[in-house]
Amino acid sequence: MAGDGRTPDASSPAAPGSDSHAAMVARAMALIPELRNRAARTEELRRLPPQTERDLHDAGLFRIVQPKRVGGSELDYVALVDCADALAQADASVAWNFANLASHHWMLGMFDPSAQAAVWDKDADTLIASSFIFPAGRARKVDGGYVLNGHWPFSSGVESSDWNMLASVVSSDDEADGIEYRIFLLNRRDYKINDTWNATGLCGTGSNDVRVVDAFVAEQMTVSVGDLTGGPTPGSAVNPNPLYALPVFSLFPYVLSGVGLGNAQACLNDYVDFARHRASTYNRAKVSDMQTTQIKIAEASAKIDAARLIMRTNCIDAMADARRGHVPDIAAKTRLRRDGAFSVNLCTDAVSLLFAASGARSLFTSGALQRQFRDAHAVNSHLAFNFDAAGTNYGRVALGLPSENLTL
Repeated sequence: MAGDGRTPDASSPAAPGSDSHAAMVARAMALIPELRNRAARTEELRRLPPQTERDLHDAGLFRIVQPKRVGGSELDYVALVDCADALAQADASVAWNFANLASHHWMLGMFDPSAQAAVWDKDADTLIASSFIFPAGRARKVDGGYVLNGHWPFSSGVESSDWNMLASVVSSDDEADGIEYRIFLLNRRDYKINDTWNATGLCGTGSNDVRVVDAFVAEQMTVSVGDLTGGPTPGSAVNPNPLYALPVFSLFPYVLSGVGLGNAQACLNDYVDFARHRASTYNRAKVSDMQTTQIKIAEASAKIDAARLIMRTNCIDAMADARRGHVPDIAAKTRLRRDGAFSVNLCTDAVSLLFAASGARSLFTSGALQRQFRDAHAVNSHLAFNFDAAGTNYGRVALGLPSENLTL
């Protein structure tokens, strides 16, 4: 049913057709009531409550795209969208941390097998944070690896994590070598966490800063962005599933897009429930009888349904490409980035529309609506969802100009 917050079941043409996929979505949906009850506490703590982290671990949700060989579910990429969609219908902060931390198991599956062993042999449940802001770091090549320095913002869930993936530019004495983007995997002992996360949206994600000073990172604990553009990776020898041959940064928006989707769906569900049972304080007319209410529901639900279709279809098609060994060209990659931003913008528009239509009730901090509005705009502020940036790059490539996104 359109606009009812359901994700497609295994019989849907768009579904991955996996029982384990359906089971994971069902486990995420089952957590909604309790997570909604904890939402205020999550914001107060500015990070996920320990019980919420435990619930996600117990449900196996953090490991949905981790290789089966280490106990993960190894689900198709679309599972990140579907499970984040479900969890965000309770609390966008929970969904944001889930999606971030789960996706890093997927990315680790592309690293050198020795890096995978260093993390998973000790604890396959361990969490890995990240900050993929390349200019925030500077790395220098030395014998056996790199020396890394930098100060990275927005490392979501970092207090809960024992490892961190930090993106950096690799400097060279020879400018002719060009710019290299590389991702560095560091243990918690090698970086300092700065408690900076005091935000108006996604308040419970604990997205603090991370500082690194002269940390040596062995070569095998790093991966070049050039190895993550689609096709075989350093981890392919032990993880041959096409899941680990996807173009990482082309699909980067879809790691988190389900958060905006589920948050918008929750806002719509709440608005429909409100409109069904309330009368106007001005003239006591039934809110459900007002044509403006009906139109707002139609418009918001259409935006949300369209966003869900775009997100899921692109993820499913990307898996199909990977299974047949096809690496998308730069035009297709910029389209994926364009669609990722556009679909989340649709969700933000839907929340803003419903917030405006809710009148004075939207002013109260005791309700979920104000949090959904704040979270929608916090999600939309992520660079991956900046349509001006994604749209400009898509337009450049469509016009025969080179892509400005060096990660694609």
